[in-house]
Amino acid sequence: MKIKSAIIGCLSFLLVGLVQAQENWNWPSDPQMEAKAREYNAAYNDYLKSEEYLKAKKPLNWLLANSPDLNEALYINGVKVYAGASEAATDEADIAAFQDSVLTIYDLRKELYDNEPNWIANKAYYAYKFYKANKEKVAIAVELFEKTIEIHGKLEPSSLNAAYFDAVYRNFAYNKAYTPEEIITKYEFITSKLDEDEAAGVNVATSKSTLEQLLGAMDIINCDFIENNMGPKLMEDPTNLKLAKQVFQYAIKEKCTSSDVFLAALETIDNDSPTFSTSQVRGMRYMQNSEYAKAGELFEKALTLAETDEQKAEIHWDMAKVHANLGRKSQARSSALKAAEMNEEREADAHSFIAGMIMSSSNECKGGESRVKDYSIYIAAYNEYARAGNNEGMANAKSRFPSKEELFTEGYQVGDSINTGCWVGQTVKLATRD
Repeated sequence: MKIKSAIIGCLSFLLVGLVQAQENWNWPSDPQMEAKAREYNAAYNDYLKSEEYLKAKKPLNWLLANSPDLNEALYINGVKVYAGASEAATDEADIAAFQDSVLTIYDLRKELYDNEPNWIANKAYYAYKFYKANKEKVAIAVELFEKTIEIHGKLEPSSLNAAYFDAVYRNFAYNKAYTPEEIITKYEFITSKLDEDEAAGVNVATSKSTLEQLLGAMDIINCDFIENNMGPKLMEDPTNLKLAKQVFQYAIKEKCTSSDVFLAALETIDNDSPTFSTSQVRGMRYMQNSEYAKAGELFEKALTLAETDEQKAEIHWDMAKVHANLGRKSQARSSALKAAEMNEEREADAHSFIAGMIMSSSNECKGGESRVKDYSIYIAAYNEYARAGNNEGMANAKSRFPSKEELFTEGYQVGDSINTGCWVGQTVKLATRD
């Protein structure tokens, strides 16, 4: 699965402009050291303004080593200097050293000023930016994102959530760092925060799409996981609509729709906000389980939610099967004909279906007083097969017509009319099999 490659590009970040006018400057008491500190402070700021990051390092490093408590601006601007230097450098070892220095500067800032909540999200962002492709260090980014969440309860800006889960994905891919359950827990937490941001008016569509792609790429969601990990949670809390929707979505994707867990999710969703599709699919699942009465109730519900004649035809066809399985053949016939009426593509199937029910009604319709009358149902079946254009069915039905001898014995002639009786209730013209 292709993963979005521009997560950082989505992060509109902070750290704009240079910091020069901080209060509480602690210049060295020694005049010569003070003069040098002022000179180097001006020098690194000039280099920083002109984006000459590699040149800015030398005076900045002198200040950090010789006057570390000069002002917090050293650490705020120091991050910019080393981040810029890491992009300007060409030697891989230098790049790695400069990137590490960015995080070290944050650590030094914490020791002196103890205001980690003010910049922890920035530090997490830089760790992700620098270490996301580093097998040994990507976990640092995850830890810093989680430290940010621990401090603030969430990640801001909202787009950092996608970066956080990408770091989780990479740590899992590189190091198998988490169990599937741990990944799902992290995923659910992030999505809950994205939902909160969305409710507050933030556009989180890109972040949510990225999360879905990353979760899919981890390949941890399969039928066994749905059944054994998500299933028990849903069974414990069957009103958990969010979980039900997740189970439904994953089960459809993984083709695990025959499980009890899928049915439970479907029930939760359908009870909360029924649609034609949820009610119909739920009814079909009950059909598969031979729970025909329940299936009928759901199909009736789906019929009230149907918006087109085609959908209504589908439900009448489903109801025909329900009635047939419950032995209600007359109602089954009515439903099949209604399906054909609303969708002409169902016509052949409907007449073959009716013919099949008639063919299976021999014992039910046998009166035992007249073989001609008893066999007349097969003529009715033949006529239905003929309407369907089902030649094989027609041949099968004709083979069970009464014989010429049976007609003669009972005083009938070919072409005479007779009512089949029973639920079939059709008047047919007699014909013989020979």
